[in-house]
Amino acid sequence: MDFGLDGEQREIRDWVRTFVRREVAPLEQEVLRRERLGQPGLTRDELKELQDKAKAAGFFGTLTPQEYGGMGLSAVMAALVEAELGRSFVPFRFGGYADNILFHGNEEQKQRYLLPTISGERISCFAITEPGAGSDAKAIRTSARKEGGDWVINGEKTFITQGNEADFVMVFAVTDREKGADGGVTCFLVDRDMGWKSEPIQTMGQWGPAALVFDNVRVPEENVLGEVGKGFHLAMQWIGQGRYLLPARAIGSCERLVEMALEQANNRVTFGQPIASYQAIQWMIADSAVEIEALRWLVLHAAWLVDQGVDSRHAQSMAKLYGGIKANEIVDRVLQIHGGMGYTRELPVERWYRELRLLRIYEGTDEIQRRTIARNLLKGHAKVTGSLG
Repeated sequence: MDFGLDGEQREIRDWVRTFVRREVAPLEQEVLRRERLGQPGLTRDELKELQDKAKAAGFFGTLTPQEYGGMGLSAVMAALVEAELGRSFVPFRFGGYADNILFHGNEEQKQRYLLPTISGERISCFAITEPGAGSDAKAIRTSARKEGGDWVINGEKTFITQGNEADFVMVFAVTDREKGADGGVTCFLVDRDMGWKSEPIQTMGQWGPAALVFDNVRVPEENVLGEVGKGFHLAMQWIGQGRYLLPARAIGSCERLVEMALEQANNRVTFGQPIASYQAIQWMIADSAVEIEALRWLVLHAAWLVDQGVDSRHAQSMAKLYGGIKANEIVDRVLQIHGGMGYTRELPVERWYRELRLLRIYEGTDEIQRRTIARNLLKGHAKVTGSLG
């Protein structure tokens, strides 16, 4: 049993750490200023400029297979990369990414959608959530009916990431109401110019989701992704593609936040001594450090299982649940240690406070993760003794 990183893993991790420190972190004050004015933290051109710098050094498509020009990193390595990116709140991600289910497209679809998305020429979004179908994805009502050689889609989707920026959507619609999720849901690739519309949804954080409206949107048969009726399986593949990556990014955020808390505790003086000398502050810091370390191993274990090709859903749910809860507790402590200044928008603490709250909701709420974990244990699909038996 080896808990260390090999030479290549350490080299990649260190390169990302340096890139974040030199290229991403210096933008933080400007990003905060813009966000206070209600503007995007990074423009699309600025994001692409950063991505091009990384690409010039060979960092492009971290999880994209090498045959499509990506790095094809392991799940463990991807988790390490996400942790480093999480150390800054600047909304940066490496270029060369496409949703995993796009790889199920036929050759024509790969040319029209997959490859342009990997290269950054096109932007996609994934749309299954509806006003009445969030955690219960099987309850979707958006419909698609066949008319000649086309499908006609009607319905509404909500809380769609990149829904305002995307020029095409992978939308899931019911094509057979009787079969429902068991053979009656289909995924369609729908270009924006086919007629769907988006409206921004205002949220407490910087996540800018959208509501999508489909009003008799006609989609040709060749735009079915995968097979008619097999869309729900694709949707579950998308949702389960990398839940471990969400808490992985939170690791980096929490590390940075606790480092800020350490600096504040050592420098803030009350009643003639640094607040670091008070047990209340010491316990906040100690608990946070232990929880970060526990989260690190939950995430890396889940990623390791992915690399082994075994069912990792139970481990990913545990990492996602623990990460969401503990990241929120940690950022709350750090804000408390900073007092009134932590509550202002001059520091990034309150910004992280709003951002990390989302981790307990999207891509599976805390309640859904608990349901999954408990069901696995009760049905004997998993054991409390864990992977070591």
